[in-house]
Amino acid sequence: MKEKTHTISEDSKNIQQHLANERTFLAWIRTAIAITGIGFLIINMHIKSSDSTLSNSAVEIIGILSVITGICTIIFSTIGYFMKAKQINAQAFRSSRPLVLFLAMLMLLFTLLFGYYFLITL
Repeated sequence: MKEKTHTISEDSKNIQQHLANERTFLAWIRTAIAITGIGFLIINMHIKSSDSTLSNSAVEIIGILSVITGICTIIFSTIGYFMKAKQINAQAFRSSRPLVLFLAMLMLLFTLLFGYYFLITL
């Protein structure tokens, strides 16, 4: 009988790192869902409570920005996931500072608009 030989793939050499990469990707996806959900929640709460034109504009901007931020988070986290998988296999990992900085700026803008909305609806 011939014995089976197992070849080790590049991915299986770094299983722990790839699993951590996958968990990080899924955390970004959950974040994108939460960001988008918050935008829809604000819109739904506003529709039931206000008739002000200024607050209507603020809510529209918040809603649009939350959806854009959610979409950007999904796109950039997916790109980052595949880039990190290649970097892990090549033993050349680099942190994703541009992604974190970009999403932090979008979230800061989103939060400032959210605060502005609450100020004008008081």
